[in-house]
Amino acid sequence: MFSNPYILCSLTRIFYLARIQTDSVAAMLKDFYPDLQMEIVAMSTIGDKILDTALSKIGEKSLFTKELENALERNEVDLVVHSLKDLPTTLPPGFTIGAVLKRENPHDAVVLHPKYKERTLDTLPENSVIGTSSLRRAAQLKRRFPHLNFKDIRGNLNTRLKKLDEKDDYAAIVLAAAGLQRMGWEQRISQILSPEDSLAVEVRSSDADILQMVSVLHHGDTVLRCISERAFLRHLEGGCSVPVAVHTELKDSQLYLTGAVYSLDGSDSLKETMETSVANGDEVDEQLQRVGVTANQICGEVQDRAEQLGVQLADLLLSKGAKEILTVARQLNDA
Repeated sequence: MFSNPYILCSLTRIFYLARIQTDSVAAMLKDFYPDLQMEIVAMSTIGDKILDTALSKIGEKSLFTKELENALERNEVDLVVHSLKDLPTTLPPGFTIGAVLKRENPHDAVVLHPKYKERTLDTLPENSVIGTSSLRRAAQLKRRFPHLNFKDIRGNLNTRLKKLDEKDDYAAIVLAAAGLQRMGWEQRISQILSPEDSLAVEVRSSDADILQMVSVLHHGDTVLRCISERAFLRHLEGGCSVPVAVHTELKDSQLYLTGAVYSLDGSDSLKETMETSVANGDEVDEQLQRVGVTANQICGEVQDRAEQLGVQLADLLLSKGAKEILTVARQLNDA
């Protein structure tokens, strides 16, 4: 099936969590292709190197992907494993998401400073400082917990937990529950909040052999959910510099999409939910990308419905004033 059926080179970021995620993908591929040998290469990205500036203020859309994609383009590697949230909704020409894996725990998790281990965000003292690297998380939490202050925190999981435990700068930090679980640190989770993340495998869109090989990792329900979410974010031009939230549920062949936009301080917001049927239509065999995802084995008509749902929900929020909220948020963030 491949030009070299035994050796595949995968690229990952240098951090321990990224290596764990890549190793898990490698193990799944080995289950399907027992003779496959994988060489895993690690490297740093812009986002890994700039740790003294909030993600929302760096201004680079491919903070955690650009260098990895450069190596992929030079044929130095065959695939790259990402957290899907790190991939822009518009990929550079020549690249595609060849596999979207089953979503793990999609929630945000609160990790409290040891001296507050018996507390929750609700019961922390007035003006306690909460660390997060996400503008979206901060805006949502400011709305829910107006007695707290929110401050940017950067670095890998180890670094952020060390900043929390060894200093008194933060009463708590908010992280993705999936990352903590992949690291085996579930015991650090003090409180579970709202949804978030999945893994994606990025490949060259012209490499039919690799695309076919990684397609076995696609999780159908997660693919449809991610297409809808990415379509919503792309249509709103949502990214690290604006507080936009999106969540999906799939139940009884109905895909439910909830989207929201927030002002930076969380005082102004819009939130709506829409749904569509994702019951199987006529099967099609087409190599089409939908918001960067290529999923040949999933009915194209159903993928189209998922994408349209994202666009329709974005249009609904825009008609209710989302553009104005996001414009002010961008201006304040830039300032």
